[in-house]
Amino acid sequence: MASRRHHYDFDLIIIGSGAGGGIAAHVAANAGHKVAIVEEDKIGGECPNYGCIPTKALLRSAEVYDIAKNGDQYGLRTSTIGFSLPKVTKWKDLSVMHTGVNQGERVYGEEGITLLKGHAHFIDSRTVNIARKRYSAKNFLIATGSSNFTPPIEGLEEAGFITHREVFTLSSPPKSLFIIGGGTVGCEFSQMLSIFGSKIQIAEMEPHLLPREDRDIGDLVEALFETKRDIRVFASAKVVGVEKKAGKKIIYYKKNGQIHSAKVDEILVAAGKIPNTDLGLENAGVQYGRGGIIVNSRMQTSAKHIYATGDVTGKYMFTHTASYQSKVAVHNIFHRDKVVAKYHAVPRVVFLSPEVAAVGISEEQAREKKMKINVGFTPISVLGRANTSGLSDGFVKVIALKKSGVIVGASIVSPHAGEMIHELALAVNHGLTVQHIESTIHAFPTWSEAVHIACAKIA
Repeated sequence: MASRRHHYDFDLIIIGSGAGGGIAAHVAANAGHKVAIVEEDKIGGECPNYGCIPTKALLRSAEVYDIAKNGDQYGLRTSTIGFSLPKVTKWKDLSVMHTGVNQGERVYGEEGITLLKGHAHFIDSRTVNIARKRYSAKNFLIATGSSNFTPPIEGLEEAGFITHREVFTLSSPPKSLFIIGGGTVGCEFSQMLSIFGSKIQIAEMEPHLLPREDRDIGDLVEALFETKRDIRVFASAKVVGVEKKAGKKIIYYKKNGQIHSAKVDEILVAAGKIPNTDLGLENAGVQYGRGGIIVNSRMQTSAKHIYATGDVTGKYMFTHTASYQSKVAVHNIFHRDKVVAKYHAVPRVVFLSPEVAAVGISEEQAREKKMKINVGFTPISVLGRANTSGLSDGFVKVIALKKSGVIVGASIVSPHAGEMIHELALAVNHGLTVQHIESTIHAFPTWSEAVHIACAKIA
């Protein structure tokens, strides 16, 4: 006698409606599967509500303000330029609204996706508890993202601090601000708030800002911060204590074996993120650690019917990576022919002025691996576009294998670097060579000519 088939409430329950879960929900539902998506905060997750979109909207306001203030070099009168942070915040809110994230519940309903509001907790590998109700599924996709990491610094909690989320609620910029962490978030908010008038100091434990990127990027960003933004940068510095005294916050940091101090009005913590794994994963047989949920190249966890994508896996914490992983996971859940996630050509962008972008490996990483490489380096100051724009800070750096010319990495500091990097990402992804790019006509005058020149130097 055949065994009785299990009946589940859903074919797939997705926990988290951000980039790592939302796309999977749409793909699975459009393929005819019965899908539920769980969200305990705002629909759309971190990126459109608290991260990418609002941050970039504020950065754009700061950029326009900065250009306007310095418009005299272009022959413009700029004596009456000013800003209102509440009005800047309204622009940010409008940008968020234009994403359509506030229509998420309606869209889910139109596609037949069940929205479950609340925190999901696994009872067993097939069942979750949400708002005191139990739901079962044949498959699960965990896409719960990450939360800001608060470093264990003595006195920090007592003194108080803000994160990038609280910046969105400020009525005016703090007069002085100490930022803990020199990664993407720390650097972007350093630039933004310095333009809006805050006196910024920023500390990074590693030897240079943006420590995951090429040393040349970090060195140039630090130089531009200090000379053009009046931002004080403390690299190789560890914050060891904080205290509040007479309405001010005093930060103690260790650098070169000595303890230094800084007195400011506010502290912004940008010390990285930690995966959100408080889901009762033990009950579901899902392995995880401090770095997040452990997945294989198919985005599959230790429980074969449970997958995980995005920040909760601790790998490449970008919205575009989460979207990519989401597509990989939902394909593998419902198809016999499996696909694997590949990360050798993930583009990375930091939205400074000038922008920072990179793909593949850095020169330091290539040297550490004893790879035989050629390095093509071009300052953007040689470009006609730099001359017509009055912007000359930046470079393009291309890393290619010496024997074949295959491009394995690139770094860019330039206006529109986030757009420029994709030509090189395509090359890294498909094993193209510097000769391929050198033999391609690049329009004049454009910033992308620097890519062409850098490749031509080693073609």
